Amino acid sequence: MKKLFHHLLNIIYPRTCVSCETVLNASEKHLCVNCLYTLPKTDSHILPTDLIERKFWGKLNVKNTYSFLKFTKKGKVQKLLHALKYKNKPELAEYMGFWYGTELKALELEHRIDLITGVPLHKEKERIRGYNQANHLAKGLSEALKIPLDTEILKRNTFTESQTRRSSRFGRFKNIEGVFTVNDRSKVEGKRIALVDDVLTTGATLEVAGAALLESGCSEIYIITIASAY
Repeated sequence: MKKLFHHLLNIIYPRTCVSCETVLNASEKHLCVNCLYTLPKTDSHILPTDLIERKFWGKLNVKNTYSFLKFTKKGKVQKLLHALKYKNKPELAEYMGFWYGTELKALELEHRIDLITGVPLHKEKERIRGYNQANHLAKGLSEALKIPLDTEILKRNTFTESQTRRSSRFGRFKNIEGVFTVNDRSKVEGKRIALVDDVLTTGATLEVAGAALLESGCSEIYIITIASAY
């Protein structure tokens, strides 16, 4: 009866791929098979690219930067990120985090990273949106990589304007300068921490959040994002 109900529901409200919007079959989840195989991957964990890493050169002492997919405007990855961020799909974020985590397992990051955390949203923005996609991405990564998760390390003190409205790196940096603080230094001191976000564009938000961790005694910062523009 339950299977019949879900079958009828899918006929009335068909599930569609979050990337290309084609109707999913019963065995597909969030993404169609075509998108699973054709989404543009950076493979930055296999062949590091300066185009991603240079975003932090001279700005933040980052141990490694890993980004799953290549972002282009109006492309499939942009649609995927929009669904992650604005369509109340925390389960999609965890799915993407777990998927990328399985690809990163070959690096044995559990021996190099002590803790995973997401870039925090201001409590009011999180209330409006319903969830923090970065934390759910971090949860999926944590489950795949078997690395502890702590989403309470950082706090965002100021409700800032969306970064997508600011085109310049300087504008984005000034928009979030000084907005992050560490809740408990004892949880950070001497730890190697992976900082997770959905997309890496200019790197300004991750730079400021990472700097707050380093200033509180974090020994190494890793950056992990689902997508990167370069």
